[in-house]
Amino acid sequence: MAEGKELEKKEHKLRIFSAGDIHSDSRHAEKLAKEAYDKKADLVVLCGDLTFFDTSTENIIGPFKKRHLPVLIIPGNHESAATTEFLAKMYDVKNLHGYSAKYKHVGIFGAGGANVGPNFVSEKELYDLLKKGFDDIKSIDKKVMVTHVHPMGSQMERMSSFSGSAGVRRAIEKFKPDILLCSHIHEAEGLEEKIGKTRVINVGKRGKLIEI
Repeated sequence: MAEGKELEKKEHKLRIFSAGDIHSDSRHAEKLAKEAYDKKADLVVLCGDLTFFDTSTENIIGPFKKRHLPVLIIPGNHESAATTEFLAKMYDVKNLHGYSAKYKHVGIFGAGGANVGPNFVSEKELYDLLKKGFDDIKSIDKKVMVTHVHPMGSQMERMSSFSGSAGVRRAIEKFKPDILLCSHIHEAEGLEEKIGKTRVINVGKRGKLIEI
């Protein structure tokens, strides 16, 4: 009986393949899409910096779509909200910037941009966008938050000269998501840590499969 319940629990897990910092590398996007497909991901989440300063948007989302993988995206600090929305409409994927989505038993909400660079987002705006997305899925038991920038006071912050985000940190402490997916700090690729009950993962360019 216990074995049956454990099997049922495993079958109901959502398999998320997440990556960031692709920076217009279409060959790498193809490689990531193949990996996501081969690993039977239910969903792909791309954590920003898909382009290199808003240029070369071709074949970044396409490799995932041709494999019929659902995709969520947010802007990084290398692309504007307008470019991200353009990609979302062109490829019929969801832009999670200030919004939310539900897949299986999991609510996913996010906000992109960063507290540095040409597509600067203030800490207040970042928090407010995350709150807006969270409010739509707050009744769902399992939650995943998606940002580009890392939280203030994290181990990732100590691996780079870039400060973490106070807005993201505040959102973690207030909303207590089960998982935060981010990228931004290339040197921290693959790093995992806990902030309170939240599992914080820098998915990086290589990407990572997460089950929840």
